[in-house]
Amino acid sequence: MFKIKHLFFTKDIYFYTIIDSWLIYKYNSVKESTYLKYKYMIKKYLYPELKYKTLKELINYDYNNFISKFYYLNNNTIKTLITILKSILKYTERKHNVDLKLDLIQYPKTLKKELEIFSDKEKQKLISYCYNDNSLKSIGILICLYTGIRLGELCALKWKDINLKTDIISINETLQRAYDNDSTKIIIGPPKSTSSIRKIPINKKLHNILYSVYKLNKYDSNAYFLTGTIDKFIEPRNYQYTFKKIQKNLNIPNHNFHILRHTFATDCIKINMDVKSLSRILGHANVNITLNKYVHPSFDSTKKYLEKI
Repeated sequence: MFKIKHLFFTKDIYFYTIIDSWLIYKYNSVKESTYLKYKYMIKKYLYPELKYKTLKELINYDYNNFISKFYYLNNNTIKTLITILKSILKYTERKHNVDLKLDLIQYPKTLKKELEIFSDKEKQKLISYCYNDNSLKSIGILICLYTGIRLGELCALKWKDINLKTDIISINETLQRAYDNDSTKIIIGPPKSTSSIRKIPINKKLHNILYSVYKLNKYDSNAYFLTGTIDKFIEPRNYQYTFKKIQKNLNIPNHNFHILRHTFATDCIKINMDVKSLSRILGHANVNITLNKYVHPSFDSTKKYLEKI
């Protein structure tokens, strides 16, 4: 046994035991999809190295060296991994009255990648294709280009969420495939945050095409938009594959589906939409996220303002 801050612990307290306790603690405070993501990332990234570490070993463990081993992951995955790890360690500090020196854990420096958006030419090719094809899958792409909704939100969208009298699309759910132990399952539930539950105006271009399609088919209000049926939906990875095929057919470089959201947001900035309105449309938790991601003053515009001094 060893003594830490006047409390005694046996070396049988392993990291996996702490995690089991932390997962129970987290279970009722996060969405099911978030909870399953925690379990997946813990199993994939934390367990191989840390599973059988004792509490005594965790106190003096070099977490920054451990994190550096994941340089091959993308920025968001690394940040999520560190966030989960720090949450587990903070829980451990409070529960076992130890100091794990969380303030010394650093997020690795990463180069900020240039935001991928469609060029005007690529966007027009895509729009023309979708208008001519006129299928629900193609119109779904137009919805994303004109509203900036996320892939999972589009897959969960139902016709009842589209009000063509008030010209508003309501985002209430998202659809995603989540890891559950050694398999996966589809989860349909609230979006990633309360701010993601939102109403988005429909512009005239989108209204006209949605109205013409609905007028011809009179879809059930509970039908999924992309399939037009109540009992069948399209999951994100399958729709991403459809998007990839369309880009290939149009001789457009392959991009992730998220480029539609980035293109929409960038177009809004170009027409001088105020950032607060854009942030609300995108469902960001705060305006700073929108500012940091999409608002980048050019050198020419900065010079123009300085000339006025």
